[in-house]
Amino acid sequence: MASVVLSEAEKLYIVHGVQEDLRVDGRGCEDYRCAEVETDVVSNTSGSARVKLGETDILVGIKAEMGTPKLEKPDEGYLEFFVDCSSNSPELEGRGGEELGTDIANTLYRVFSCENSVDLKSLCINPKEHCWVLYVDVLLLECGGNIFDAISIAVKAALFNTRIPKVRVLEDEEGTKEIELSDDPYDCIRLNVNEVPCIVTLSKIGYRHVVDATLQEEACSLASLLISVTSKGAITSMKKVGKGSLDPESIFEMMETGQRVGKSLHIALQKILDEEENLGTSRPKVGFLG
Repeated sequence: MASVVLSEAEKLYIVHGVQEDLRVDGRGCEDYRCAEVETDVVSNTSGSARVKLGETDILVGIKAEMGTPKLEKPDEGYLEFFVDCSSNSPELEGRGGEELGTDIANTLYRVFSCENSVDLKSLCINPKEHCWVLYVDVLLLECGGNIFDAISIAVKAALFNTRIPKVRVLEDEEGTKEIELSDDPYDCIRLNVNEVPCIVTLSKIGYRHVVDATLQEEACSLASLLISVTSKGAITSMKKVGKGSLDPESIFEMMETGQRVGKSLHIALQKILDEEENLGTSRPKVGFLG
C-alpha cells in the first residue's frame, strides 16, 4: 500500500492532535473528508461509478454477463471482483500491487458474503442453467489513504447504477429452451442496494481512533479495524489490519463508532445517488470519461 515517511516530530504532532479531537486538516475524529460521487461514467458497462475521497480516487465498472449458476446455489447469480492497483504508483507495480489487489478483492468477497447484501436470486434466469454474473472491476487511480472505505462506496454506487437487461426463457414443443433479451434499453432490472454494506475503517492512533485516515495518519497507526456496516447499522463483518494489537475495550468502542458513522455514511450516499438519479439525462457529467 502507498505510504509516506514522517519524522518523529511530525508523528508526535499528529498523535497529540488526535488525542484532542483535532486532526491536521481540521476534522474531528469521526469526520470524513469531502467526497465526490459520480455514476454512469463508463459507457460500455452495465453500471459504473467514480469516487474521490480526499486525494483517494476510485473507478468501478460493472459488467453483467450470462453464466452458469454455482452448484451449491443453483437458483442464484453471483459477483466476481477484480482490483487493479498498478496505475497508482511505481511501488504498487508488479507483485506489490497484485498482493494489495488480491487483499482488497478478498475483503469485498467477505463483505458481500452476507446473504442479504444483494438479492442474488433476482440474477437467476433459469435455475441450474443460466444466471447473470456481475463482474465488478475496481481501478485504484490514486491513493490518498482509506482506500477500503472509498472502494466500498464506489461499489455500492456502481451497483445502484447497474442496469441488467430483462430476459425471457422460451421453450419450444421439443423442450428446447431459448433465451431472448429485451431490445428496449429501459426494460431492465435494477438492483436493490438498501442492504449493501459500506466499509468503515477505524485507525487506532494513540489512545483514540479516527475514521477516514489520511496517508500521514495511517503512518501513525499500528492497527486498524475494518467494519462493514449496513444502512440500519448492522455489522456484517470485521477485519483487523496492521501489526499492532487492539484490546477488547478499544474494539467495542470502535464497533460503536463504526455503526454510528456507517449509518450517517449510508444516508449521505443514498441522498447523493437519489439526487443524481432524479436529474436523469439532463445532469452534467464532470467525470473524465463522461
